[in-house]
Amino acid sequence: MNLNKILLATLCLTALVGCSDDFLENAPQGVLSSSQEGDPVFADLMVNAAYATFGGRYTDSDSPQTLPVTNWSYGEVRADNAYKGGGGLTDVGEVHDMETMKVQTNNGNVDGKWFQLYNAISRCHAAIRAVRACDPAEYPDQELRIAEMHVIRAHWYFELVRMFNKIPYMDENLPENEYVNVPNDLYSRDEHLARIAAELLDAAQLLPEVPQVVGRMSARIARAYAAKVKLYRAYEQNPVTHAVVGINKTLLGEVIELIDGLSGYDLFSDFQDLDLVAKENGCESVFAFQYSVNDGSIDGGRINWSNLLNSPGGNSPYHGDGFFLPSQDLINAYQTDANGLPEFDYQSLPDYGVVKFDENDHTRWWVENTSHTVDPRLDFVVGRPTITYKTYKETPCMLWSREPDVYGYNFAKRFWVSPESDDMRPGWPWGASALNWQVIRWADLLLYKAEAMIEIGTDIPGAMQLINKVRGRAKNSAYVRDFNDPSRFAANYNIELYPLNVSQDYARKALRMEMRLEKAMEGERFFDLVRWGIAKEVMNKYFAVECDNRPYYNGAVFNDGEEYFPITTQQYEFSLHRYTQNPGYPAF
Repeated sequence: MNLNKILLATLCLTALVGCSDDFLENAPQGVLSSSQEGDPVFADLMVNAAYATFGGRYTDSDSPQTLPVTNWSYGEVRADNAYKGGGGLTDVGEVHDMETMKVQTNNGNVDGKWFQLYNAISRCHAAIRAVRACDPAEYPDQELRIAEMHVIRAHWYFELVRMFNKIPYMDENLPENEYVNVPNDLYSRDEHLARIAAELLDAAQLLPEVPQVVGRMSARIARAYAAKVKLYRAYEQNPVTHAVVGINKTLLGEVIELIDGLSGYDLFSDFQDLDLVAKENGCESVFAFQYSVNDGSIDGGRINWSNLLNSPGGNSPYHGDGFFLPSQDLINAYQTDANGLPEFDYQSLPDYGVVKFDENDHTRWWVENTSHTVDPRLDFVVGRPTITYKTYKETPCMLWSREPDVYGYNFAKRFWVSPESDDMRPGWPWGASALNWQVIRWADLLLYKAEAMIEIGTDIPGAMQLINKVRGRAKNSAYVRDFNDPSRFAANYNIELYPLNVSQDYARKALRMEMRLEKAMEGERFFDLVRWGIAKEVMNKYFAVECDNRPYYNGAVFNDGEEYFPITTQQYEFSLHRYTQNPGYPAF
C-alpha cells in the first residue's frame, strides 16, 4: 500500500470513532483543506482526528474488526490463549494463518495493520503541524495539544516495534515525498524503544497530572506507558535470533521508579467490575480507549469496532459472529492445586470442562471433568456451557458456538456487558456498548513492577506481595453462582495467595502465570512471550498438546524469527526495494 495516501487519509474525518465523548460531541464532516492551517478550529479538528485512531475505523468502508486496535488476533490468537473462531478455518483465513504460524509476506491482515499504524501516526503529524501553525496567543493550549499528540504517536510506534521490529521512523518534519527514502533498518529495536520512552517522558513534563477531560492524555498516562516501554527494552534481544541475551537491571530500576511515582490508582474490589460501563473510567483505569453509543455518529456510536466479530455466536442472546474463542489450554491453566495455587504442570492433566453428547441422542449433552478446583477468574473470563452468564437470567451459557466441531463450545466472557443490560445497544453491531478498552490498567503496573523486582532479584518477597495483591482481588471477588441453585458456586473454586519467601525461579514462574490468568484475552499474551524470550518453547509445546483438540494445529511449528511479522511485499515495493526483511523469513 502506498504511504503517500496516508496524509490524504488524515483529512477524511467522516468517521471519528474511539474518542472521549466530552470533547468529540460534534463529529466534523467532509474534507478539511490545508489552507485552513493557522486556524485554531482546524487544529482542534486535526487533534480530534488523531484521537479518533483509537477507534480503528478510518472510513465508513474500513474493516477494523480484522485490523483490531485491541490486538485480539495479533496478541492472543497468535499465542496460546485463543482460537480464531468464526465460520471455520477459511473465514478470515489470514488470521488462521497467524494462529498456525503460516504467515506469508502477502498476508493482508499483516500489511493492513502496518498501513493502519502508519495512518494513525500520520494523523498525529498532521495535528502537530496544524497546532504549530497557530498563533500561541489564539491557541493557548498549543504545547499541551502537541504533547498529547506525542503520547498518541508513541503508542502507535510502540505497536509497530513489537509487531514488526524493523520499521522506518518518520516524524512530523519529514516531507511526504521523502517517505520512500527512509530505510527500515536505520534504528535497532533498542533505539526505537529508547526514543519512544523518551518521547513519553518529555510529553509528561508538559501534560497535566490528571487530564483536563476524561479521555485526553495526561502526565500519569505518559509515565505509566514509559514504564511499560522500558520494561520491554530491558529484555535485550539478539538482533538476528531475537533470543533474550540479557536483562538490563538499570532499566528495570527505572520501571519501578516510574510506577512508584504514580498515585491515584487502585484495583477494583471485584474483577468483574472491569466489564461494567459505570466503572470504566474508575480507579483501575490508567489508559483506555474511550467508546460510546447513541452519540450521533454512524451505526449507533463510537463503539469498539475491533470486537465487532467477537460477540458470542450460535443461539446466544448476542447472535454474534463467534470469533476470538478461549483455548482449551487457557481453560486448563486456571486449575489450582490443593493449596489453591496454580497447577504449573496443568498440561499433564485431563482437559477441564469438556462437553459430551449422548451417542444415540445428540439433544442430550453434559459437561465432564469439572471436579478439579479452579481459579474463579476462569468463569469471569470464559463463557462455559451450563455456567451462569453475567447477570443474564433466561438461561445459563448453552452451546453458543458457531462452529463447535472446529473450535469447541467455549467463548470469551470478558469485554461484553450482559445482554439484557441497558448499556448494550440492541441489534447490529452485535453486542455493542459504550464499554472502554483498557490499554493499561493498575493491575498491569503492579505486575510490571513485580516482574522488574524479580529480575533484579533483591526483593523477591516484595514482588510476591504485589502479585498477591492482584491474586487477592480475584480471591475476594464475588464468585459466579450456580444458575439453578444460587446458594452454590458454579464450580469448585479454590484460590489462595503465594508464599512470600520463594526462589527467584519460582517467583518468575508465578509472575508469568499470574500475568496470563489476570490478563487473558486482553491482547498482550504473544508480546509477553516474546519479551520473556520463551515464545518458541511455549508455542511448540502448545501445538503438541492442543492438536488432539484442534487437528488443524497438526504441522504447526513456531520457527526461529517468527517473534515478529514479516515485512510485507506491498511495503517492500513501496520502499522501492529499500526495506530489509526480518530474520526468519526469506530475504526479498
